[in-house]
Amino acid sequence: MPEITVDFRAPPPSPVASGRRSTVTNDDVLTEFLEASLRVPDLVLPDKIFPKQRHLHAPPEVDFVALCFHRDRALRDVVSDSLAGIGCFQLLNHGIPPQLMEEAAEAAAGVFRVPPARRAAATRSPEKPWGFEEYHAGEEEKEEGSEEFVWCNDDDFKSKMAGIWSTGYPNFSEKMEKVMSRIEMVAMKMLPVILKNGITDTEFVGGNTCCVYKHRRDNSDRWANSLKYDVIRMLIRGTDYSHSLCFHVCNASSQFHLYSKKSWLSFCPHQGALIVTAGDQTQILSGGQYKQVIGRPIFKGDKEESISMAFLYSTQNTNKYNFQTSMGTRTISLAHQLILALILTLVYHLIIFAYKKLH
Repeated sequence: MPEITVDFRAPPPSPVASGRRSTVTNDDVLTEFLEASLRVPDLVLPDKIFPKQRHLHAPPEVDFVALCFHRDRALRDVVSDSLAGIGCFQLLNHGIPPQLMEEAAEAAAGVFRVPPARRAAATRSPEKPWGFEEYHAGEEEKEEGSEEFVWCNDDDFKSKMAGIWSTGYPNFSEKMEKVMSRIEMVAMKMLPVILKNGITDTEFVGGNTCCVYKHRRDNSDRWANSLKYDVIRMLIRGTDYSHSLCFHVCNASSQFHLYSKKSWLSFCPHQGALIVTAGDQTQILSGGQYKQVIGRPIFKGDKEESISMAFLYSTQNTNKYNFQTSMGTRTISLAHQLILALILTLVYHLIIFAYKKLH
């Protein structure tokens, strides 16, 4: 057979671009867009968004006797407006002797002299939120910043602290109990006047917690950095203890700072006044009218160390509100268990009866 030859021709090659220029008509716009998209954005560091400190005129000075015993309506409106605006006011003529508060502060200074090695047994934890604060910063920052100790009127805590600080804790605890009892009397008179929205099922249970702070003299830039750290920490964590009112004992402080998630305010407090700030419970009970804030005094001067105390007063509503930080275990009474058993038995017999009727 004659040989048949087949002519296989390869397909023509694909066109090759003669240059690197894109066929897109608006190549300059595309190039600019890609360059802008791939560029690393400028980071906004925390120090650039840190809230600026704003100075304000001192909150109103409220006479305790006129407010709670004379029931001065105009003064009550002043307190209400101040709590709604900045969450704070200053209380005068409260009847607590300045000497008693000074003695409590002097006794509290001794708790910070307990060696760090002995503080481990009374360090705060989620299970036991009393005692010394646990530090995560370096020792250098700790030396320049403030220290915190949470006192609680609890028998187990008393015995533990007595074993750690046997020489001074009984006297310190006695002074704190005296101041706490006097502040509870003041709070029990004030809360019914402040909470004027018709709440009738609120039980004023008092409080047994006090946050004690040791402040160091602000003689370096590290103090400013420590203050900024404390502000950010408080804005993130808020307060660890639910409360309605907080009474700040901070004589000789040069400034008082109010922190909230929207502002940072400062003012010069009145000598001898109790600084009263609203807590989360007051904000809830007022329907959001009053503003929850966190307060902290600032000490400036020649004194190397200063002590301030913040007494927390709590309320408890038995019907609508629940202020507990953790849910407890709910139990069912024996009577309710019997009723539930009878209902289940009746339902069982009804199901059996219906089944027999159908079959």
